[in-house]
Amino acid sequence: MNGIIKTFTLADGREITLETGKLAKQADGSVVVKMGDTMLLATVVAVQDAKENVDFMPLSVEYREKYAAAGRFPGGFFKRETRPSDYEVLISRLVDRALRPLFPDDFHAEVQVIVTLISADKNFLPDALACLAASSALAVSDIPFHGPISEVRIGRVNGQFVVNPTIATMAESDIDIMVAASAENIVMVEGEMKEVSEDDMVEAIRVAHEAIKEQCRAQSELASMVEKSKIKRTYCHENNDPGFKEKVRAATYQQVYDMAKSGVANKQERKKILDTICTSFTESLTEEEKLEKGSLIGRYFHDVEKEAIRNATMDHRQRVDGRMLDEIRPIWSEIDYLPAAHGSAVFTRGETQSLTTVTLGTKLDAQVIDGAVIEEKVSFILHYNFPSFATGEVKPIRSTGRREIGHGNLALRALKNMIPQGPENLYTIRVVSDILESNGSSSMATVCAGTMALMDAGVKLIKPVSGIAMGLITDNKRYVVLSDILGDEDHLGDMDFKVCGTRDGITACQMDIKVDGLSFEILKEALAQARRGRMHILSEMEKTISTPRADYKPFVPRITQIKVPKEFIGAIIGPGGKVIQEMQRETGTTIVIEEVGDFGIVDIVADNLEARDKVIEKIKRIASVPEVGEIYRGKVKNIQSFGAFVEIMPNQDGLLHISEIEWKRLEKVEDALKVGDEVEVKLIEVDAKTGKLKLSRRALLPKPEGYVERTPEHRSENRSDRGHDRSGDRDRDRDRDRGGDRRGPRR
Repeated sequence: MNGIIKTFTLADGREITLETGKLAKQADGSVVVKMGDTMLLATVVAVQDAKENVDFMPLSVEYREKYAAAGRFPGGFFKRETRPSDYEVLISRLVDRALRPLFPDDFHAEVQVIVTLISADKNFLPDALACLAASSALAVSDIPFHGPISEVRIGRVNGQFVVNPTIATMAESDIDIMVAASAENIVMVEGEMKEVSEDDMVEAIRVAHEAIKEQCRAQSELASMVEKSKIKRTYCHENNDPGFKEKVRAATYQQVYDMAKSGVANKQERKKILDTICTSFTESLTEEEKLEKGSLIGRYFHDVEKEAIRNATMDHRQRVDGRMLDEIRPIWSEIDYLPAAHGSAVFTRGETQSLTTVTLGTKLDAQVIDGAVIEEKVSFILHYNFPSFATGEVKPIRSTGRREIGHGNLALRALKNMIPQGPENLYTIRVVSDILESNGSSSMATVCAGTMALMDAGVKLIKPVSGIAMGLITDNKRYVVLSDILGDEDHLGDMDFKVCGTRDGITACQMDIKVDGLSFEILKEALAQARRGRMHILSEMEKTISTPRADYKPFVPRITQIKVPKEFIGAIIGPGGKVIQEMQRETGTTIVIEEVGDFGIVDIVADNLEARDKVIEKIKRIASVPEVGEIYRGKVKNIQSFGAFVEIMPNQDGLLHISEIEWKRLEKVEDALKVGDEVEVKLIEVDAKTGKLKLSRRALLPKPEGYVERTPEHRSENRSDRGHDRSGDRDRDRDRDRGGDRRGPRR
């Protein structure tokens, strides 16, 4: 069968195709998006009727990758795709956050969007097409949706912005952001940067929006070719009573407004006041009204709360907790709070608190990413945990939630470009943020606490990073931009814009917008206000710690890195790992070897200098080329009548001739040496033809006083005599036993 196809072209000439009507036709909407070898199948299904008493949008978005798409087998025992990876969860969140605000407010039917990677180009990240695919599936369906929207990745290489860059291009880029938007408005922004300015970030968003407009036009044209999409389904998911709604407002609005205007700093106190207002109104109703209107009270009171607090903030330009619009909550912090951790910090801003730890490990602790497209080892890991007690709630402990994965990823992106690479940092680093209290901006508290804990651990952080969450309240005629927003301001406001950075630029951001028509002027104002807030927070952090520790804490294992030619890697490891295992067992160290180019990079992890130095000496012996004139400490491996074979390097023996053992004449090698003895020797010759090594021990011993070296002729004559007259040998032995020698005195 032939599907319905719409094609458009990116600015660089790459072609994107949208196809519907060919695959997954029983879904309410399905589209295949193709660019090069990358193909995504997006499907959307919505139930006809909402469940009872549902007053929110039950949307679920799943992004999944098929390993066959990249011609790979899944790892693990089962050899099949199982639970989603963190990468898949993050892409699901990006699509969810872009789609969710665009469903009608009163549409509460359960909707499921599934985006599946079915073919993969290994030089292109498919996440840049996921939102386009999801929105296209909604566009060709009959599901109510205020779209279309799309999403693009923006990079910048040599000052030039690139839309949906390849992986190779991204390696050279100083910007990596995802922007989602409709044809009219920006909806969502998330990404990382290498200390770019606010103006550069705004320009990147502007470039993204221009590209998105073309993608939205293509979706609309595709939808116009699909009969089903022309009439959206009708629904009635809310029972409303306008008269009762006005009654709730009349009875409670002014009380909520007065509370918001008075500025109650404590979150729990505000909650008590609001609960009291709502309870008082409920008690004023008749029993019949309570029974009939009970399900509407909470919804209508929430609307009153939102309206009153927003109006009070814009009217008086003062926050619900009493702060000015750009005022940061009080900050206190402490480092080295946990004596046994490699690094730790407590960062508290208002009623939000993070206890963050840093653990330093080896390359063996690096995280292996085994995705359909991405395969890599990660040496900087950040985990974010949000227990229920942080908000005074009781909830069962489950596996890590999507929100925790998302917040942790944002903090990681904020910090990772400030982690030194190369010899300045040989560790795998794990940062863990446990949120102990939360009233807004807990991910930004993680960034601040993470910075301080890294410096407390002695990690030579390039620059400290802070983060701040900005908010917006607007009625389309007036607006206020809020710094360091509370949880209430996030929930009731129109924007949650998190900005992280150093004193010199932005390192990460995340923006969710709930209102249409956010202008670039308001965006610039929010970024400028965010910068002032970041600088204030950095100054407060510097009162506790301003530079990294000069050294790691005493109990942190030290890593020493040495480089050897790669041809010696096998000798260091030994057959079956015998050599390296023996070194580790003898010294109590951990040795990690990695081949990089023409060299082997050897990391030696040791608790003391003596053990480290012993390993270094052994490896240098293995990886060095024997040089004439050098002195070696070797072990006697074998003894023959003419000398001993001494191992001066692993699997590298040299001959220590009997005449080179001592200055005095030896009858038997065993008179001076036995197998297993360790002996210092000097390399005196390497045979040019055979490469055999000739050693000398006597060259390192003091020459006896009056010693006279025999001439070559004398030694030759002696060898001839020994070869032709065995009886002469016996006579000489007898004479020597008597104290003399026919040939005269010999020293």
